[in-house]
Amino acid sequence: MDHRGEPGPIIVQIAGADPAQLAEAAQFNAEHGADIIDINMGCPAKKVCNVAAGSALLSDEPLVSRILTTVVNAVDIPVTLKTRTGPSADTRNAVRIAQLAEDSGIQMFALHGRTRDQLYKGHAEYDTIASVRRAIDIPLVANGDIDSPERARQVLDHTGADGLMIGRAAQGNPWIFREVAHFLETGKHLAPPNPDEVRLTLLEHLTALYEFYGEVMGPRIARKHIGWYFKTRSDFKRHKKTLFAIECPQQQYNAIDAILRNTQHEELAA
Repeated sequence: MDHRGEPGPIIVQIAGADPAQLAEAAQFNAEHGADIIDINMGCPAKKVCNVAAGSALLSDEPLVSRILTTVVNAVDIPVTLKTRTGPSADTRNAVRIAQLAEDSGIQMFALHGRTRDQLYKGHAEYDTIASVRRAIDIPLVANGDIDSPERARQVLDHTGADGLMIGRAAQGNPWIFREVAHFLETGKHLAPPNPDEVRLTLLEHLTALYEFYGEVMGPRIARKHIGWYFKTRSDFKRHKKTLFAIECPQQQYNAIDAILRNTQHEELAA
């Protein structure tokens, strides 16, 4: 995939367990427009961990070190790392991994406050992230359960992290980033997006999905995104079966547009 000419900064995430293959992947992406390479050692999914990649690597610190050093030395652009607090609650080794990362030349360390075996269950903990902050000098990004402006403030204060990474809370709610940024800067809340902005944003998102994934896969992949945008709507169950049965991009687009326009009209008439 050629990223040259795309809006930047372009950050490409790579995953795997073979240092040489990862270095080759990093070089390929650097040659095709990537500004930053991010190494994924945080994914807990079985399909990733079963091939000894993602967060499965946390159990092999020497291999982690070889991967990081090999990739950093393979490219002339910054390399960052995303990981978790450890394989399990009894084997939290994020501080050691962070030190290995810094020694290898990693330029930013992002840490999710759960272990590999937690998946996304329970709650993220931030004490380990705070411990990592005290152990390294490179920029640290805190991640995990940051789902509101207030939580963002709490996590920054508790961990001393330089920045935040928001994942699941942004699904269907891309406005969370501006809301968090505004709250951190002013201590005040932004008004939520109005219905027309929600409609236009979702339609723009759908168009991008169709263009990227094509007419067959685009509408299918769009279904989960529609579900995230609609998750707080009381009428979602009523529309879900119909929306998720649509295979044609234009029909899906028109159906979403009609539902959201009708909602706006109902709110104006109320």
